[in-house]
Amino acid sequence: MALLLRIVGALLLLSAVALALSRAPDRPVATLVANWALPPSDFVEVRGQVVHLRDEGPRDDPLPIVLVHGTSASLHTWEGWVRALKGQRRVISFDLPGFGLTGPFAGAYALDDYRGDTYARFVFDLLDVLRVPRAVVGGNSLGGEIAWRMAVMAPERVAALVLVDAAGTATAPESMPLGFVVASVPGLSRITEWALPRSVVAQSVADVYGDPTKVTPQLVDRYFELALREGNRRALRLRLRQAGLGEDAARIATIRQPTLILWGARDRLIPPAAGRIFEQQIPGSRLVVFDELGHVPQEEDPARSVAPVKAFLGLD
Repeated sequence: MALLLRIVGALLLLSAVALALSRAPDRPVATLVANWALPPSDFVEVRGQVVHLRDEGPRDDPLPIVLVHGTSASLHTWEGWVRALKGQRRVISFDLPGFGLTGPFAGAYALDDYRGDTYARFVFDLLDVLRVPRAVVGGNSLGGEIAWRMAVMAPERVAALVLVDAAGTATAPESMPLGFVVASVPGLSRITEWALPRSVVAQSVADVYGDPTKVTPQLVDRYFELALREGNRRALRLRLRQAGLGEDAARIATIRQPTLILWGARDRLIPPAAGRIFEQQIPGSRLVVFDELGHVPQEEDPARSVAPVKAFLGLD
């Protein structure tokens, strides 16, 4: 019994040491700007919320392309697509509240409301500030859910949709990134607000790639450092708690905008079956599946994944 108690004590001590070594306090946004808000990044105020964004391409474009990232991501996930599109079209990308350099909801917004419709209304508010009355809206994962919610809520403002491994159906995950699992567990999730091993972030990013060998240390650095932006880990916990699986999926069938659906065949977070549901529910939509890619095709292989987008938009 004494030996058993010593073993348990040693394990608890080792766990405490490991937790202490993993301590990762929140970082003020000012300390992250130099690395992650390089030109043409800008910051605008939307109803008291300071938003990190990039607005690129011809300003006289009558129908800008708006790109919305997914959970725990940032506008950087679209950099490859933006390079391919900005020569001909105005392209707007930004960090959603609770992620990237934008940080948690503030100003006139309810502080702890990270539901899908709330995000959709926020994007409309941002477009009002940018004086964009109508746009093509594309989104990945959570961003895809926000995009289709926008199309339902104000169809006159959404000319077309590009849904990339979009959330919102009742399709259950085959695998969850470790970071999401930890952030979803009551009690344990609060620990992640002050302790976050970089290895957890690395495993989480690898889990959403079709080919994990494409995940570089620089990519992990970006996800890790932006996760530490003050308030973001708490916002992630709240978002995961408020994300009801498929609770508004019936609204998808009301979408009438031209819609391109892109999916990674190796997506285990939102499996390809969800893409087929979108195709069945949205009249006239088209589904393109990338056999080798995972949950973030726009990031894993920008050139390949943007090609059908350019064709959809009638670009060279």
